[in-house]
Amino acid sequence: MSLLEELKWRGLVKDITDEELINKAFEEKATIYCGFDPTAESLHIGHLVPIMVLSHFQRYGHRIVALVGGGTGLIGDPSGRNSERQLLTIDDSLRYAEGIKDQLSRFLDFSDPNKTVMVNNYDWLKTIDVITYLRDFGKNLSVNYMLAKEVVASRLETGISYTEFSYMLIQAIDFLTLYQRENCKLQLGGSDQWGNITAGIEMIRKVTGNSDAVGITIPLITKSDGTKFGKSAGGSLWLDGELTTPYQFYQYFFNTADADVINYLKVFTFLSKEEINELERETLDNPGERKAQKRLAAELTKMVHGEEVLEEVLKMCDVLFRGSIRELSAKQLSVCLDGVPNIEINEDLNIVDALVNVGAAVSKREAREFLRNGSIALNGDKVFDESLMITKEIAIDEKVVVVKRGKRNYYLIKLN
Repeated sequence: MSLLEELKWRGLVKDITDEELINKAFEEKATIYCGFDPTAESLHIGHLVPIMVLSHFQRYGHRIVALVGGGTGLIGDPSGRNSERQLLTIDDSLRYAEGIKDQLSRFLDFSDPNKTVMVNNYDWLKTIDVITYLRDFGKNLSVNYMLAKEVVASRLETGISYTEFSYMLIQAIDFLTLYQRENCKLQLGGSDQWGNITAGIEMIRKVTGNSDAVGITIPLITKSDGTKFGKSAGGSLWLDGELTTPYQFYQYFFNTADADVINYLKVFTFLSKEEINELERETLDNPGERKAQKRLAAELTKMVHGEEVLEEVLKMCDVLFRGSIRELSAKQLSVCLDGVPNIEINEDLNIVDALVNVGAAVSKREAREFLRNGSIALNGDKVFDESLMITKEIAIDEKVVVVKRGKRNYYLIKLN
């Protein structure tokens, strides 16, 4: 299978400006670039899609230019938005850019500049004065040309500032700069970047007279039920373990619907066609075993957070499944049970009152019934004593008590 055939099979190609040109480029070592604007302190799961495509290019022997948009991040990309972005400060943009560099190094091989290089467009954009910007670059894209692009046209009714209107021109300068400095003839981007990418190709044609630059876009990854991919109850699914814990990250993909899991395996893993086809068969034959989901969650967690972290996450999952709560620390339990009903207490509390306060029972009477019936477990051990007190002595690390009612209902009592 050729690179383009594999990308298409994995569902990672939406549009190509010229398929004949891109196939010609693939006949020898090509250089492709993709930009990542530093609009937040971390990349999120949506950014992992173009990163995976870049990784496939690298695996096929092509060269990658990973561009961090320290300059374009200050302008604000209007793509996919119906309102203006809040402008970043220079300090925030450069700080976020450094974080993105660190994250990209987890996925791409920067050991050899012939394999991958990282650049920051702030380095050349900051040197362009207004006259040069207007005469040498602005004259190459007409206003009519830019207005016809969907990225701009979609904002005309609600309004677009000149700042964001100029984003297309500035990204075109990036493509031209890398074409001239790095012999980079391919640009990769999300489907919302089509207008910006084609503007860059037009800029290269006008300035150099060459028509050998190519653009390729990636489709938007969606869920089969129509809901947005990559959003959890806590918001975006970040690649930074401090913002989205590895356990939460694992659980998000473990809970993938059967209708989506094979598509995600194609997009987010390097598993072969044969391996994925086998997992698809097992999903159809034994959906309850969730083998495909387990493999997806494990592969992604290992790739994003490392093998040691994956082992810790799997241990946490196993302990919760077996109910051996005391094998985990208070910190691990707080991560595992993030989002379950919880209360904080400052002094000892009777078990009956605690069950009502945390929501495990609607009344003291019901709480007592649960205790008598053996429906309540504290830190994995069943309790029957209605006079039991919740204290630091029985808490794990003197900080948390895990309440379990029945087989699946968890609650958390935090002790201050």
